[in-house]
Amino acid sequence: MSHKIAMDKQARSRAGYPYLQAITTRWMDNDVYGHVNNVNYYSYFDSVVNQFLIERGGLDIHAGEMVGFIVESRCQYLSPVAFPERLEGALRTAKIGNSSVTYELAIFKQSRDEAVALGQFTHVFVRRADNQPVAIPTAIRQALESIQLN
Repeated sequence: MSHKIAMDKQARSRAGYPYLQAITTRWMDNDVYGHVNNVNYYSYFDSVVNQFLIERGGLDIHAGEMVGFIVESRCQYLSPVAFPERLEGALRTAKIGNSSVTYELAIFKQSRDEAVALGQFTHVFVRRADNQPVAIPTAIRQALESIQLN
């Protein structure tokens, strides 16, 4: 079984994503091979999703009763990038459940249409107090639905 991320043809094109966010690479993102190290892509993905949830869904990361835990994540690297390139993170939702959501993400070089990396991860929303799953709040659900695949 292949571990490649199974996404539609639009996954590699920025037109396949309704939400884009600028990402600035940092000097420390490069590794000894002269390109952005693989672990940084997961940080980019996490930042894109959380910025979206804060801005569009009203997620309160400091005092909210609910938080999102990543329970699964994957990344497929398509071509290297390096500091000081400017990137864009792209986001869409693939599946929304009662307490979980699966995101599909892509990283693009600024003003380029072909993705340099594809990602996928699943959040489970839980009560901060006891880490028990909770239904996705209405405002967050509406935000997630606004970027859901058809």
